[in-house]
Amino acid sequence: MEEPRASERCPARTESAFGVNVQSATSTLIPSAAATSPFRKSSSHVRPTLRMALAVPPTAELSVILTARSTPAPVAQVMGGVVTPRHTVGPAASLAAQPQLPRQTPPHLGPMAVAVLPSLVPLVTPKALTENGCNNPSGTPTPSQTKSAAATSTSQEPILGKPTTGPNNGPATTDGTCGAVNGGTVCGNWPQGSCCSAYGVCTMPLSMLIITNDDQFCGKTTAHCGTGCQSGPCTGPPAVAAPGPSPAPANPNPGTIRILPGSAPNVQAGVPAMHAGLMQNGRVVFLDKVEEFTQIKLPNGQFAYSAEYDPATNQVVGLPYKTNAFCSGGAFLADGRFVSIGGNAPLDFIDPTVGDGFNGIRYLSRSATDAGLNGQAWQEPGNKIASARWYASVQTMPDGTLFVASGSLNGLDPTVKENNNPTYEILNAQGVSNGKNIPLEILNKNQPYYMYPFIHLLNNGQLFIAVSKSAEIFNVATNTVVKALPDLPGDYRTYPNTGGSVLLPLSSANGYAPDVIICGGGAYQDITSPTDPSCGRMQPLAANPNWEMDSMPEGRGMVEGTLLPDGTVIWVNGANLGAQGFGVAKAPTLEVLIYDPVKPLGQRWTHGPSSTIARLYHSVALLLLDGTLMIAGSNPVEQPILAPVPNQVPSEDFVTEFRVEIYTPPYLSGANANKRPTGLTLSSKSLKADGSTFTVKFTAPAGNKAVKVALYHGGFVTHSLHMNHRMVFLDTTGYQAGATSQTLTVKMPPNRNVAQPGPYVVYVTVDGVPAIGQFVSVA
Repeated sequence: MEEPRASERCPARTESAFGVNVQSATSTLIPSAAATSPFRKSSSHVRPTLRMALAVPPTAELSVILTARSTPAPVAQVMGGVVTPRHTVGPAASLAAQPQLPRQTPPHLGPMAVAVLPSLVPLVTPKALTENGCNNPSGTPTPSQTKSAAATSTSQEPILGKPTTGPNNGPATTDGTCGAVNGGTVCGNWPQGSCCSAYGVCTMPLSMLIITNDDQFCGKTTAHCGTGCQSGPCTGPPAVAAPGPSPAPANPNPGTIRILPGSAPNVQAGVPAMHAGLMQNGRVVFLDKVEEFTQIKLPNGQFAYSAEYDPATNQVVGLPYKTNAFCSGGAFLADGRFVSIGGNAPLDFIDPTVGDGFNGIRYLSRSATDAGLNGQAWQEPGNKIASARWYASVQTMPDGTLFVASGSLNGLDPTVKENNNPTYEILNAQGVSNGKNIPLEILNKNQPYYMYPFIHLLNNGQLFIAVSKSAEIFNVATNTVVKALPDLPGDYRTYPNTGGSVLLPLSSANGYAPDVIICGGGAYQDITSPTDPSCGRMQPLAANPNWEMDSMPEGRGMVEGTLLPDGTVIWVNGANLGAQGFGVAKAPTLEVLIYDPVKPLGQRWTHGPSSTIARLYHSVALLLLDGTLMIAGSNPVEQPILAPVPNQVPSEDFVTEFRVEIYTPPYLSGANANKRPTGLTLSSKSLKADGSTFTVKFTAPAGNKAVKVALYHGGFVTHSLHMNHRMVFLDTTGYQAGATSQTLTVKMPPNRNVAQPGPYVVYVTVDGVPAIGQFVSVA
């Protein structure tokens, strides 16, 4: 293949001479219904056929080369016409009749690239070229002025790839893009900062398209000026580096992990566990994307993409939904309904019964007392969010409204700003959007690391928001940044190099002061990326907030932390190499880590047992009513596989995992297993966060010495984020040490900043051992 001209290296999206929106094909390639069988055993299986959402007339002829990071050996459909590697064809016939061709990997292209060569050059006018960005099609590309791209059908993930560097001695940017692939432009006096980061954007017409992921943005955070900075006042690596791995001793009572039996042969979780939540009936709901295979079929003959799992019986039932929930955000509403927000486009060639989920809202009702709701489908009355959001985070506010932030508009390359949605919107307490998109600057300035931000509600009603390496305190009521917090040392911390973030337990002992920890992360989105072992801990409302640095025993990406009722945090899942995305992680981290936040720095980490199951991308962990931790998921491939397929790019070394595990923490292991408090009763299960009281009665083991009562919210779990996860230790009176019959008066938090409305679990622990939790409603 001939080396392309400089103008052909500029990734693009434009209107063609046909007047239709033509989009870069990088992230629009997806397997058809005839794609990979989940039962394939070797690399000799049939390769997926693929579609590209490119709007061109059915008579158009395109010549396409699809390279390594695209699914290998594709056949692509172009809305009535077919595009095949190094082939030009006419109107589409049956996709199944198209040839399967060997993979093409031109040596000059990056890890993910699509080249559409000049078959369409005569069809795109010079006017179209100059109006859509790359104003010098015969020479060095210039910064783009692009239009928003439409949503596309895709089962792939947005891929950044591994950044590159090059000469940076060109003119000052006019749009915030910079760096080697943008004509060597520099940031100059760009308002957001003068440092050129490792990622960015350039666009040009489809007819000269080559998409790479080597682009740059301007800014002033450590993500821009630190490691990878290409020009401007670069600081390079930090003067004081984030700490490396720190050895952790074995916990003297590490707990145990066991694999749960399936409800039937080859039926465990039922569906890949991409999202999860503990419902009021004590069951766990798993939520997934549209797949070519799951373990359950619905009455309509289609596979289920959501399931309700009963930990008491290991029985699972499929739950229908109407719109694709792929990589959605979510929360519990004040009335107790579980809500999934945003998602991805329809894949009607897999399942025509599931529609567009980019702006979808899905509701699920369950009850601790009404068993008639068990097994009922997701409800989708037609409410929509204000704009498309894929990878959005959701935070419940003190008044019960939902703060919904970030997301991809279309599933395409996040280094192209026009694909991104760095805004937020508000849903009312009933889960209905107000229809307004409001810019959120921390997301805008941290592109392309802007998706799935960490968000925590603080005790003053404001929000802690962290994305990439940056953090701030944000006032939603006034739409203002209250304080820009110091950048977190180390690598990237959010998608596609997500670590885990936990709001540590709140209590009246320190005025419910918030204390946030963020652990893990990675350097870039590629299977070669190192992962970060460091953790930063901060009290964001302190007079001079700074990160206290600590570290895990090893680097971990996709690690997630879950609070336990005794105040410790369990960290599980993830990988030691790679990032989030399909086939871009390896070296799974199997060890349970136990973090005790009240111990001195350097003594907080111990390790528990190791799993035998790799839990990589799309894994979850959440606390059950009995105080054990459920661990499920791992679907690091575009469509499910049940056996590894070696030597694939992207990697298919790790299978779609349906098995479910239970981690029994130290407080229920060994001799503690027989010390559980019993007979727990609450005087009311309808509570208010206003300082009011309720009564708790229970039977405690003889010789008991201490008691704690925790108000616990597990939240919406996905992609290592536990949205809205929080726990409050409640003040109590009436405890009698040593007595077996106990009656406590328990005081609720003083306001809804500390405990916003929604369902919670009350856990009573005696000498650290929890009773079976009970659901309550905080109104």
